[in-house]
Amino acid sequence: MALRHALMAALLRGEASGYDLAKEFDASVANFWTASPQQLYRELERMEGDGLIAARVVEQQRRPNKRLFSLTEAGHEAVRAYVAQPPAKPTAIRDELMVKVQCADVGDLDAVRAAVAERMEWSRAKLDRYERLRQRMLAGRTEDAYFAEADRIGPYLTLLRGISFEQENLRWSELALRRLADRAAAREA
Repeated sequence: MALRHALMAALLRGEASGYDLAKEFDASVANFWTASPQQLYRELERMEGDGLIAARVVEQQRRPNKRLFSLTEAGHEAVRAYVAQPPAKPTAIRDELMVKVQCADVGDLDAVRAAVAERMEWSRAKLDRYERLRQRMLAGRTEDAYFAEADRIGPYLTLLRGISFEQENLRWSELALRRLADRAAAREA
């Protein structure tokens, strides 16, 4: 998947500035795709050049003018074509923490435990953000009501996947910390 597909997915909600897209990436799309603001802006320029999005300038009084981007018909067609393609193989996990854990038996167990504990805090923070987003999306409705009433359910489904992913990170981290503590205690005995 290219960054442009993730940007086009974000633009399905409607017109947005680069700043708004960067915030949305951080708040919602980040559970399955990450990109720096610089990467986003570069890709938006390429997409505009390719005719997939159009930009209009909004003049502002006390702030710099901003550009609002929206999908063109060619952009909508590109989204439809992308969705129709079979997905690529799932992404393989590339996680430096897993390499450190793999080496735990010959390394500094305390350092590995600290790294796992840090990952837990990161996951908790992401879960908190995801839960706030979930509550905003539901807006007092049940999930069943949301699925029946919402114009688009894809963003909620991907949010649920992000929540599941971070919950599993927490479960694994708790297990890893227990086992690493056991190993440290056995070394000291």
